[in-house]
Amino acid sequence: MAYSPLGRGFLTGAIRRFEDFSSDDYRRNSPRFQGENFQRNLELVDFIREMAKAKSCQPSQIALAWVLAQGRDIVPIPGTKRQTYLDENLKALDLHLSGDELKAIEAKFPQGAAAGDRYTPEMMRRVNV
Repeated sequence: MAYSPLGRGFLTGAIRRFEDFSSDDYRRNSPRFQGENFQRNLELVDFIREMAKAKSCQPSQIALAWVLAQGRDIVPIPGTKRQTYLDENLKALDLHLSGDELKAIEAKFPQGAAAGDRYTPEMMRRVNV
């Protein structure tokens, strides 16, 4: 199962500034959304945004289509709060990424490409407890 296939919302393309988070949003404390990490990760998201623009779809659909292309035994389960986003995510099922597009994504996003730890040290101590 693909864990957080939309990168905690980053890969939707909607998050552009740290200030976009409400004061009680847990992502304000996430290392991946802090300072230089935020900027470096935003550059990765911009790559997906450009690909989505070229394919006339949403960045989230590119991200989910990439996960789906990894094999029949991989299942992305994106969380969503609104029916609109659910409908948008489902359209990823019909999105085809060419071999060249898949290679381009994999070149831009090698393992470990995301800047910053997934969780704060405090939260990491709770993982797998």
